[in-house]
Amino acid sequence: MIAEPRAFLTSLFEAAVEAADPLAAIRAHLPEKPKGRTIVVGAGKAASQMAAAFESLWDGPLEGAVVARHGPIAACTRIRVLQSAHPVPDEAGLAASAELLRLVEGLTPDDLVLALISGGGSALLPAPPQGLTLADEIAVNKALLASGAPISAMNVVRKHVSRIKGGRLAFAAAPARVVSLIVSDVPGDNPAFVASGPTIPDTSTPADALAIVNRYGMALPEAVLRHLRSEQAAAPDAHHPAYANQQYHVIASASVSLEAAAAKARALGVEAVILSDAIEGEARDIGRMHAAIAKETALRNRPFSKPVVILSGGETTVTISGDGYGKGGRNSEFLLSFALDIDGVDGIHALAADTDGIDGSEDNAGAFADSSTVRRMRAAGADPRNHLARHDAWSAFNASGDLFVPGPTGTNVNDLRAMLIF
Repeated sequence: MIAEPRAFLTSLFEAAVEAADPLAAIRAHLPEKPKGRTIVVGAGKAASQMAAAFESLWDGPLEGAVVARHGPIAACTRIRVLQSAHPVPDEAGLAASAELLRLVEGLTPDDLVLALISGGGSALLPAPPQGLTLADEIAVNKALLASGAPISAMNVVRKHVSRIKGGRLAFAAAPARVVSLIVSDVPGDNPAFVASGPTIPDTSTPADALAIVNRYGMALPEAVLRHLRSEQAAAPDAHHPAYANQQYHVIASASVSLEAAAAKARALGVEAVILSDAIEGEARDIGRMHAAIAKETALRNRPFSKPVVILSGGETTVTISGDGYGKGGRNSEFLLSFALDIDGVDGIHALAADTDGIDGSEDNAGAFADSSTVRRMRAAGADPRNHLARHDAWSAFNASGDLFVPGPTGTNVNDLRAMLIF
């Protein structure tokens, strides 16, 4: 018997985050020092922490800037930390994108551009192409977030409505050597999808982007659609000589963090199994699927034997429907659906959280759930099914006192879901 299930689950989250610590990951992938200048650029939810780690490890001269979301940041002394909005871009992001592009102008083959890239960089780096505005890019972003499309599909669209994504930042840095250190938050760890790949050559086409827009019924401004139908939307050829002097390393990922969480569970005396590090789909549907596995294990001791903790990662989606939405994110919505399906089934405790410490737009990383969660929501005056229908999971978990609020973690390797059954 686990005396404190929430403390146990929290320790797994902490182990997963520690495994994605930027300092250790960057130390293992330091590039060779250049003859010329060292320019640091970057963007993402872990940008300031990655920059601070690199500063502490690099004993040569350096300069540059990275872009983090508004809020607490790690202190840097040689690298400037710019801040912009996430998940909806803002004017500060426009200025930040322009500054990164300025930093890589006029470099030589003797110079090094070190790109520190993590999830969330897409929203933090708005850079609409000629003929489009920030309002157009905001409209694209909102349509993507409401569409239910997987992150890989979203980023195909983003890359074709930008002057910096889809490898364009690295293209602008040529002929300098570009080394990208990437903390992956995408299923499968394709570096071209992390932050829409500002330094990774792109192989998708504007036609691919239009097909995604049509498939998910996205309502985009006419100016954006005209752009996607034009030659201007095409990214630089992935085989262009400008990319010849470039390399990348995925230095942290969901897979590594899940293994660390599993090892922590075993060290505490509980067997652990990993379903997958790349689960995608509608959050509430994935929640029901996980609940079915948890109940089968709790009630019939299959497909896994108790006690056990079942882990999964990846990135679910939330398709906004109806007249609007409330507060919450994909982890909270996943867990509210899960909680409804395990209602009254003893011996199940779960945590779903974003490893960056923020789920959606609120201050929680996710939430906890157990057999009593739904009952406590109702006792507090909340109707969990109504909250789920309105995409308002935060309010439901706030009513029951089940929010998980560790604060920003300084890394981002996607979602962690942990179900303890005993």
